[in-house]
Amino acid sequence: MRKTALITGITGQDGSYLAELLLEKGYDVHGIIRRSSSFNTSRIDHIYDQINLHYGDLLDASNLAAVISRIRPDEIYNLAAQSHVKVSFEMPEYTGETTGLGTMRMLEAIRTCGMEKTCRFYQASSSELYGKVHEIPQTELTPFYPRSPYGVAKLYAFWAVKNYRESYGMFACNGILFNHESPRRGGTFVTKKITAAVARIAAGKLDRLELGNLDSKRDWGHARDFVKAQWMMLQQDTPDDFVISTGVECSVREFTDMCFKIAGYEIEWKGKDENEVGIDKATGEILVAVNPKYYRPCEVETLLGDCSKAKKQMCVNTKDGQEFWYPSIALNELAYDMLFYDFSVHNVDLPNDAKERGNVREDFQPTCINELAERKRCLRGSDGDISTRKSKSSVNPEFAQSEARAVA
Repeated sequence: MRKTALITGITGQDGSYLAELLLEKGYDVHGIIRRSSSFNTSRIDHIYDQINLHYGDLLDASNLAAVISRIRPDEIYNLAAQSHVKVSFEMPEYTGETTGLGTMRMLEAIRTCGMEKTCRFYQASSSELYGKVHEIPQTELTPFYPRSPYGVAKLYAFWAVKNYRESYGMFACNGILFNHESPRRGGTFVTKKITAAVARIAAGKLDRLELGNLDSKRDWGHARDFVKAQWMMLQQDTPDDFVISTGVECSVREFTDMCFKIAGYEIEWKGKDENEVGIDKATGEILVAVNPKYYRPCEVETLLGDCSKAKKQMCVNTKDGQEFWYPSIALNELAYDMLFYDFSVHNVDLPNDAKERGNVREDFQPTCINELAERKRCLRGSDGDISTRKSKSSVNPEFAQSEARAVA
């Protein structure tokens, strides 16, 4: 029978990739979206007519229970949260309400609807749990030491999932995902900030890129690989928690170097701490500068995941045999993918030798072709503007009608 899935945070980076994956696998896909006076569905515009959207919020327990009761999903993917670490210091209470208690509300809504034995639950956990790391690399057994309100809230959610799994026999999993990026990444996250800035510099629209701690090291993977792991977790025979990572660590400085190199620049670093700058070797111009306003009150210096358990244990049966999970897109390919998108958005071309400069496989194809095509289609208005197309949706009449009224 056709499975039904509910995704919170469906309009986000992970939610959009996961929705695509589930549609490919024949799921009936539902998503929870917060009401806004402006449309915030750009990442799912290309699949808008294939999914069902429902208004909701992780702050509203009765609403969550009503949506779950109406849909009766086989699987729930809880991806919604206030997920920006720096912002969590400025909005700690809201972060705790959505990222921490929001997960508890979802779990309790499942139980309230009497679905604790039939509905499988995935919780988007985070490598920020490790914070001030006790060991390198980090595994499922590494002690947690969160260093931000976001990390603290994720810790609450992590233990809530384990508690409900052990108390009520729920099939509930924590995916401890290390940093994962893509062309769909939000503009305030450091990788997207870097690739977008490089494109704007190349297009003559920006003089320099400003960053915070250049020495922070992260394990960066591609979001498309990571959402596949999310789905695979809920296909296992027994629920468990898994670290999802690449096992490759890179500093912010190194990632910045990589992106500029792919784009045809050679950066030379001079100075120290707040006075460090990245200079274009060809022109002597400062292209990168440090701005202390981007420092966090409490830094996480290094995160490196050990995903051996996931690669060894997490598999699904296919017509061709068993398929195991592994990260398929390397960091330099991720950087190229993001740059390809951002350069296209700003109407500039990457150098002809971009792949060679970044040691990217010659046969690597950008994953963002669909995004670029949809962007061009929306700009041309070939099928009417976005609001018109959404009001024509036949998948979820109630939602479409309300959107049509909002546009009117």
